[in-house]
Amino acid sequence: MLLSSNGSRERTWTILEILQWTTGHLTEQGIETARLDAEVLLAHSLGMSRLDLYLNYEKPLLPEERAAFREYVKQRAGERIPVSLLIGEREFWSLDFKVTRDVLTPRPETELLVSSALDHMSDENRCYSVLDIGTGSGAIALSIATERPQAQVVATDVSAPALKVARENADQLQLNGRVRFEEGSLFDAVPGERFDLVISNPPYVAGAERSTLARELEHEPELALFAGEDGYAVLRPLIAGVGSALNDGGLFLVELDPRQAEPVASWCKEVGLTDIRILHDLAGQARAVSARKGSSSPNESSGKEQKQEPSS
Repeated sequence: MLLSSNGSRERTWTILEILQWTTGHLTEQGIETARLDAEVLLAHSLGMSRLDLYLNYEKPLLPEERAAFREYVKQRAGERIPVSLLIGEREFWSLDFKVTRDVLTPRPETELLVSSALDHMSDENRCYSVLDIGTGSGAIALSIATERPQAQVVATDVSAPALKVARENADQLQLNGRVRFEEGSLFDAVPGERFDLVISNPPYVAGAERSTLARELEHEPELALFAGEDGYAVLRPLIAGVGSALNDGGLFLVELDPRQAEPVASWCKEVGLTDIRILHDLAGQARAVSARKGSSSPNESSGKEQKQEPSS
């Protein structure tokens, strides 16, 4: 037992007990990742790793430690603020990225784009040219730059605040100077340039579905989420212009809603792209489309569908 500021006795909570209570509370609020969220928030508030929590289950928490943690839980449960925004970072491709309300939080399913890009860029010594459109936090571009040191990577975004976050992540990952950042919409940011790979996780959520989305998305930038009433306002011009931005044999990779896979694959065919594939994530959902300009590359395996592999 501890004495409170007014002299009364308070219950002593251990790390394990506070985790158990918080997990139950978040579960009652309809949060599916309750235990994970509780662990990440408590570890962050205590300046520990999640492993440290496991090793210190019986450690009692001081009143001020509980108070700091309580504020995180209130914001997570009540306001539905994503954990990544509460702690200011998110892991992607085994790298830590700073995230703010100016960028979309990197999602695990987007690692499918990175793994597919690396499969295409199989020669680690080749100087591939890469364009990441709508880079946001820089997760895709910086992950590729980490894995392919010889690549020349350009990352663009229409949002200046987003590019600021991406540059800060480049500095943090010691990749500043390895990735070029340009502000502009789609290919306007790189007029006349051509690339071996054009990759993008563009806005693709339909405005008509706004009322059905999880409350957590209210805290992320609309510019990075919504693409007109039907969700295709960015995908259409992206596909229409990508052929002019690709070198012969170059690859186009784009993330999308599973329901958009077939229409996007059809549009890629209409603009003359070849070797068109629908890629599936670990949950079996159609998550991306890949297509090539001109002839197929020997780096690519045969077959029209691929599934995501875990990141390294």
